[in-house]
Amino acid sequence: MRPSILVALLALALLPGCGRGGANADRGPKPVKARVLVVEQREVRRDVESVGSLFAYEEVAVSSEVEGRVERVLVDVGDRVLGGQPMVKVLPVELELGAEQQRASYEQTRARLGLPEGGDDLSDPKDAAEVKRAQAALEDAQQKFQRTKSLYDDGLLSRGTYDEVEASYKSAKAAYDLARQSVENLRAELQQKKASLKLALKKLGDAMIRAPFTGQVKERLVTQGQYLKVQAPVMVIVNIDPLRARFKVPERVAGWVAVGQPVSVSVEAYPGRAFTGKIARLSPSVDTQTRTLEVEALLDNPESLLKPGFFAKARVASGQVDTVLMVPHQAVRYVFGVYKVFAIEGEVLKEKEVRVGERSGDDVEIVAGLEAKQRVAVPAEGQDPADGARVEATKLP
Repeated sequence: MRPSILVALLALALLPGCGRGGANADRGPKPVKARVLVVEQREVRRDVESVGSLFAYEEVAVSSEVEGRVERVLVDVGDRVLGGQPMVKVLPVELELGAEQQRASYEQTRARLGLPEGGDDLSDPKDAAEVKRAQAALEDAQQKFQRTKSLYDDGLLSRGTYDEVEASYKSAKAAYDLARQSVENLRAELQQKKASLKLALKKLGDAMIRAPFTGQVKERLVTQGQYLKVQAPVMVIVNIDPLRARFKVPERVAGWVAVGQPVSVSVEAYPGRAFTGKIARLSPSVDTQTRTLEVEALLDNPESLLKPGFFAKARVASGQVDTVLMVPHQAVRYVFGVYKVFAIEGEVLKEKEVRVGERSGDDVEIVAGLEAKQRVAVPAEGQDPADGARVEATKLP
């Protein structure tokens, strides 16, 4: 054989497609073992998910209503207090003296009115001793005047005597009116001093600063011996049972939430644990900047596990029910920023890009890219599926 013919035969043997390797290449991608499933159509009750923060149900900075030096501090940070429980005591010496002074002034006015023991006022101003005395003098002067007038009319008395008796009568009448006016002034003064005494007693009671409601001490702002001015804050009290959870939901799902709907809240401090409550309030308007609606839920917190300021994830079980397409989450792959599935056309794989929605358990909602009853493949572990590969399954739906 000529050398040139030998070289040509060797070159032909090395061309692609010749030999066993080329034959395998013409067969296409390697078959894939996979579980074949059908895209299901289901009715799903929508949940509204959001994030927010926890807030105390009530929080107040308790201030002193009197001026004085702190005698005792009875509670500290973290202590639980009941409504009305003493927290701080202000030295009451000056307040006690002020109350005694007001009491003495009040009793003095009562004595001037001639009030009986335990009496707070006169039922009739005529009952006052001063008025009774003036009334007796008036009645005596009136009788004398009437007799004098009768004798004068009969010509038995002189004009001078008549004028003298008449002047005495008018003086007695003016004295009576003045006595009644004086009693009325004393009655008004008595009410004023009674109010001053009540105010002094209230200030004396305010020397013991009490909790306005049941809760816990968040901050302690005073110490023993400190001099307090009026309105100086002494304690910050919070009520954290129930607790407020505030979060925002998108405008498009605002119609899905309503007052009274159940809410499930989770926090990072207790992973895997859900705290339940109900929606208590909805904002009357949507935030035009973020296009969201603020929602507030109340959570029971009897063990004080939840704390104001916690970051919270909320899930609201709404009444919205939609018909959706669902596939197992194992059938969906996330590749270079997009979600893909392997649909089955005939008996081969066809890679398709899909848009996913919410996840429900082990299943994922398919918003776009697939149709109901379409078959999809879940490749077995260790398999490397490719577009156009044949599916090896023992049973196809």
